[in-house]
Amino acid sequence: MVKYEIHNLPHPKTNRQELRKNQTSAEETLWQYLRHEQLPGRKFRRQHSIENFIVDFYCASEMLIIALDGVHHAETEAVENDKERDTRLHQLNYKVLRFPNEAIFIYLNAVLKTIAENFQKQEAA
Repeated sequence: MVKYEIHNLPHPKTNRQELRKNQTSAEETLWQYLRHEQLPGRKFRRQHSIENFIVDFYCASEMLIIALDGVHHAETEAVENDKERDTRLHQLNYKVLRFPNEAIFIYLNAVLKTIAENFQKQEAA
């Protein structure tokens, strides 16, 4: 499967736009630190689709996906859906990092550090 054939397909476009307009407060907060290549020069996109999945944040150069999980992700059906989604994204060679929404407000610096530590190519000091 060719990379461009799975990214931002037309059918989830309306959903992507709605999700961007209605971000959770955790997404809004994290986005302030990911946008404009603030995290060691990496470009992130928000509400990006890969196949039929819309991911919260995506860094193409790192093949890295950041997922923020609200309380509904603890429900049995959501846990199963997340497992299936993550399995498929791993099959496509993406790395998925999941954080609970609360971590953004309580441990933001640790979350940002964890994201940066998962970059394949570390910036020279």
